[in-house]
Amino acid sequence: MKAIVCTKYGPPKALKVEEVPKPQPKDGEVLIKVHCTSVNDYDWSMVRGKPFLYRLLFGITKPKRQIPGMELSGTVESCGPDATKHQPGDAVYGDTSDVGFGTFAEYITLQEKALTPKPQNMSFEEAATIPHAALLAYQGLVEMGQIQNGQTVLINGAGGGVGTFGLQLAKMYNCEVTGVDTGDKLQTMKAFGFDHILDYQSKNFTRTGQKYDLILDAKTCFSPYAYLRSLNSKGRYVTVGGKLIRLLQLTFQKGLIKRLTGKKLKILPLKPNKGLEYINQLFEEGKLKTIIDGPYPLEKAPWAIQYFGDGLHKGKVVINVSESH
Repeated sequence: MKAIVCTKYGPPKALKVEEVPKPQPKDGEVLIKVHCTSVNDYDWSMVRGKPFLYRLLFGITKPKRQIPGMELSGTVESCGPDATKHQPGDAVYGDTSDVGFGTFAEYITLQEKALTPKPQNMSFEEAATIPHAALLAYQGLVEMGQIQNGQTVLINGAGGGVGTFGLQLAKMYNCEVTGVDTGDKLQTMKAFGFDHILDYQSKNFTRTGQKYDLILDAKTCFSPYAYLRSLNSKGRYVTVGGKLIRLLQLTFQKGLIKRLTGKKLKILPLKPNKGLEYINQLFEEGKLKTIIDGPYPLEKAPWAIQYFGDGLHKGKVVINVSESH
């Protein structure tokens, strides 16, 4: 089968499509024919081996897992022993990060618990955009952020997948939503329905004097104390990812900040696929839409990862594996 293979750390352009053995499902596993996958921060960091601290997870000198990818939509090809949740021919999708990586390939074997039936009215391209980003937004805003009706919400890094799903979820609570990003994304965000848009190249939202009830951060590019300036007295801040040094600062300082100010700054520990049935319901009811950048063929995955890393994408960058040549 064809797959994107990363044997050493370096720029995404060094990646190649290679022929690798087709896997066979073991106990409790299913073999998936991958239709689509998408690009995430994991792929950008894993391919480059940066930040260096992440190599404790990826492998010190070279990647332990040589095929990137942690999100997919596809069809069950076959089932291993004791795999009973899905049947051959079932259309499924999910975030695979809890059980394995390697979705930038024509086939992958996975523990079947990582997969959810794909709604019939959801395309494979749409399905590949949803599980990771939509659940970061849902768990961040609803579960950890405890969003309330009519609040003021700011989303930092709003032009990507988390931001576009976050906007739609916040609007279900009649919230006033401000999105922060830059470049061509701003026009897309305006058309998608953000109430206010800030270009971080020209304006630092932590210094505008505006305060919010809830901040969802996909970039985490400021110190924890900078975010305090933008929170109301009982405001909440939830980060779902960003610069490692800022995440480390927040990890060690959030307890003290809460004691001194009463403001809650939290880091979301994502629970993969938790709440996906609810997201399915919203999609089937027409309440949730996707923004797809692409889809691109597997051969363009090296370019797509760099494109994602440069922050030029709008919504989710999708790779259509089944239509690659």
